[in-house]
Amino acid sequence: MKLPEDLRAVLDAVRHIGRPRLVGGCVRDWLLGLEPKDFDVEVAGVTFEQLHAALAPFGATDVVGRSFGVIKLRLASGETDFSLPRRESKTGAGHRGFAIAPDPTLSDAEAAARRDFTLNAIAYDPAADSVIDPLGGVADLRAKILRHTGPAFADDPLRVLRAFQLAARFDFSLAPETAALGRSMAGTFSELPAERVWGEWEKWAVKSAKPSRGLAVLEETDWLKHFPEVAVLRGTPQEPEWHPEGDVFTHTQLCLDALVSLAEWQAADASRRRYLALAVLAHDFGKPATTARAERRGQLRWVSPGHESAGGPLAENFLARLGAPHELIGFVRPLVVHHLAHHHGRTEFTDTSVRRLARRLAPATIDDLSIVMLADHGGRPPLRSPETLARIAELRDRARALALEATAPQPLILGRHLVTLGLKPGPRFKKIIEDCFEAQLDGAFADEAGGMTFLKNYLREHPVEVT
Repeated sequence: MKLPEDLRAVLDAVRHIGRPRLVGGCVRDWLLGLEPKDFDVEVAGVTFEQLHAALAPFGATDVVGRSFGVIKLRLASGETDFSLPRRESKTGAGHRGFAIAPDPTLSDAEAAARRDFTLNAIAYDPAADSVIDPLGGVADLRAKILRHTGPAFADDPLRVLRAFQLAARFDFSLAPETAALGRSMAGTFSELPAERVWGEWEKWAVKSAKPSRGLAVLEETDWLKHFPEVAVLRGTPQEPEWHPEGDVFTHTQLCLDALVSLAEWQAADASRRRYLALAVLAHDFGKPATTARAERRGQLRWVSPGHESAGGPLAENFLARLGAPHELIGFVRPLVVHHLAHHHGRTEFTDTSVRRLARRLAPATIDDLSIVMLADHGGRPPLRSPETLARIAELRDRARALALEATAPQPLILGRHLVTLGLKPGPRFKKIIEDCFEAQLDGAFADEAGGMTFLKNYLREHPVEVT
């Protein structure tokens, strides 16, 4: 494993007093051909005091994890956690109900057994340049299988949600025995605080390589029922001519996988990935309540009129219950409500309609919306509609021409402009500014000078008190 030089120097020093091993995600990622970003080192055969003394010459240390046997060392290459092997015993409900005690006498196999999945139980000996794999994690990595290490997995309900996001991140399947164990744990979901539930959903939203695999894990473990807005998508029918892929749950899975294949998604930062993934997840939340048989084109079909607007409050409730940051809802809800804007009418997008759409989407953007639309279109294989793709392109081109692809229109006339004309601040200011903004959206003016001309004409027609 390629290690930063300053970390390798620390490991060489620690090797003289204990048995350092690289553990956890850094080993897993290295074996998957990914570049490890965070390094965790477990050191056996040494006391906490001995380890701290050995690390201190190399940089600032933080011993806030002393009771767990954890020391954070700040190096030029980044912060690294050094820890002692530890034993855990279940003392109460939830993921915090554990008694944890460092035990430097644990063997490599004993230390591996306390981890969640075999792929996270692989260790690396930097001195011998060798992999230590007592639980067969390397074979599971090669087979792309997520398997729990042992029965202690059931002590921590959060591990099922870790399976959900890890399966999505690495496109892994859940081992049948792990799925069965997860089902036996379904009743423990209520023990988890919302912030921990959100932490796993956020990783799923930001890091997924195949998001559908995560939803499949929730279904296989019977944990999907804890997220009813998603669960009810399973079995909600769609018209086969328009959706040959199947029900709304399958469609949503395919949309999410289409999303992460888009170049825009792959270039996006974590914040944008988060709200785009959740918007695509929620875009059809309104279908179960609105789907019915109705006549279309001379025959009975499955239709879902108004499902976009119906999905807005459902997405909001879902995110709030997950413990998502409140500001995230401001991005996701308008993307859900307007995800079919390119299907509403077949006329050309006008400057006015694009300005108003950009305003309704804020703080999300037309560029965000077009990505959601492309993901939605990609979620109905093998159907491909050149007309739909052309409409999305038309919307993006019009927004780009108006410099509105990545922002919402801002009012050009503000209170200060009214004051410069001698108006006295008061309750009427808000109405005047709103009327001017509506006119701006309609194209009455496009710059500050034009706005001032409009404002003067407006005031002649709607006189107000002047100071």
